[in-house]
Amino acid sequence: MAQVVSLSGELRVVRHVPLAFQELVTTEAPESIALSGGDTARQCYELLAVADVDWPRVEIFFGDERWVPVGNPDSNEGMARFAFVDQVMPRAVHSMRHAGKTIEEAADAYDQVLRQHGPIDLIHLGLGPDGHTASLFPGSPALEEKDHLVVATGGDLHPHPRLTFTFPGIAMARLAVFTIAGEEKQEALARVKAGEDLPAARLRAERVVWLVDEAANG
Repeated sequence: MAQVVSLSGELRVVRHVPLAFQELVTTEAPESIALSGGDTARQCYELLAVADVDWPRVEIFFGDERWVPVGNPDSNEGMARFAFVDQVMPRAVHSMRHAGKTIEEAADAYDQVLRQHGPIDLIHLGLGPDGHTASLFPGSPALEEKDHLVVATGGDLHPHPRLTFTFPGIAMARLAVFTIAGEEKQEALARVKAGEDLPAARLRAERVVWLVDEAANG
């Protein structure tokens, strides 16, 4: 079932979000994809490992990352590699963590990687309980960034500094896909639908699709 609500893009209420994401990726056949983090993302990526996708043609990027070693349990890249990336042999994996010696150098280098590559076919995003997406949190200066595609961010509320696509970086994507599952996401999604000024509600891209299960949709 698809319906248009007050959020930007198309809302699809589905029975199983990871399976719907697998089917969408298979149908879209992106040649570049930016990955996310979190438990729902992990479930999605485990299904991508067996998806009918020509992975040797696909370049892998990351929409955000914690400034930790890839082997750290909090690493988005580490999670994605374990779930599917190291199994499918993509054309290239563009690591945020290894883009520079410092987080500032990595942000600048990754920004240049995106500019040289051009629009990413698909960026995968989640929704936090506070309405954040990628590592764009409420109140963060990163929300107002206009010139950079990638920035370093963080703060006292977060145990690790982070790298994240900015809104201009996400806007370069041909397709942005949110995957939102579970009753614990219901309040945040309702606030986005209601038009509250949350980071996820401010996101724009050429196309935006929200894959939401019934528990999250309310």
